[in-house]
Amino acid sequence: MANKPSVLFVCIHNAGRSQMAAGYLRHLAGDSIEVCSAGSAPVDSINPVVVEAMLEEGIDIGDQKPKIITTEPVQASDVVITMGCGDACPFFPGKRYLDWKLDDPAGEGLDAVRSICRKIRQHIEGLIVELRSSS
Repeated sequence: MANKPSVLFVCIHNAGRSQMAAGYLRHLAGDSIEVCSAGSAPVDSINPVVVEAMLEEGIDIGDQKPKIITTEPVQASDVVITMGCGDACPFFPGKRYLDWKLDDPAGEGLDAVRSICRKIRQHIEGLIVELRSSS
């Protein structure tokens, strides 16, 4: 059996977008895909509005902690998905990089965060289809 694909989500603070994306991928793909997330400048905790919006989706990411991006998870991942961290994200030749243009939920209210959640879920659903068809 082939190794399961691995995906790393990276944003600046690892407190919003990358955590939402990782939460959705874990929820929708189960254990068929390895999931990791990190930030280029992580903060102390996940945005509580993001946690609330994800709970509305039936996904609890409240136990996750923002982590600093290091080279190991990047090298170990098949796909690296960046969300607004630009040049701060480490780059390794031969890795597949996707950059998802998503608004930063920091400082936003619940309605705006729900909208970002919906966009991330659409991206994740497409990613799952793509990863399953290429494995």
